[in-house]
Amino acid sequence: MAVTGILGKKIGMTQVFDDKGEVHPITVLKAGPCVITQLKSLAKDGYEAAQIGLVEFVKASKVNKPMTGHFAKSNVPPVKFVKEVGLEASTPAAEGEGTNGVKAGDRIMVDIFADEKFVDVIGTSKGRGFAGVVRRHRFGGGPKSHGHMFQIQGSIGASSFPSRVFPGQRMPGHYGVDQVTVRNLRIRGIDIEENLLMVEGAVPGPRDGYVLISKAKHPPRERRGFGGSGTVDPLKASKKASAGKKK
Repeated sequence: MAVTGILGKKIGMTQVFDDKGEVHPITVLKAGPCVITQLKSLAKDGYEAAQIGLVEFVKASKVNKPMTGHFAKSNVPPVKFVKEVGLEASTPAAEGEGTNGVKAGDRIMVDIFADEKFVDVIGTSKGRGFAGVVRRHRFGGGPKSHGHMFQIQGSIGASSFPSRVFPGQRMPGHYGVDQVTVRNLRIRGIDIEENLLMVEGAVPGPRDGYVLISKAKHPPRERRGFGGSGTVDPLKASKKASAGKKK
């Protein structure tokens, strides 16, 4: 498939051990199955993309008439969570059919990450309601002794100068429910039969929260020459060089 991403849900976190006995915290994601509900073409829409939906049980009565007609046009089941993802190939596509044989109605499975090492995950962070500056912006707070108000940010506008509050001043307010992107999470395992993807690190959002998983746009470079007998210790090299100069 030429699709670069897939929709899924966050199952939870656990840990795995590698061959060296080192522990790695991982997040288990249920990636797909998804279905392509619409294809955006360069000629008609001005850009190329694929609109995909996460295949889940949805009552027909829960889908409004415009979306029912939209799904019926591509002959796909009704879905609740729909997003757009990019296509790998950049060649122009005809209307109703994408590049590399991709067309509306095709299913997308977790095996699109079989040859990948890193992924980017987009999710919605947990909602924490109205929060103060200590919790919302990680302020240090004031003295904790008797008579002090610990979690108050203090003066915000001064008196004579500037006599106003600067724009963007960090204040108490609504915390959470933001779109958060975590890049370059290493893939630690793929279960194609159960549509599970295990990535190393944390993923934003609560359990059963929807996420968009895509191939890493800027994966990190592999470190070369930093292990084994060929590695040069800079401290030992400098001591050896200084000893040679003294002679």
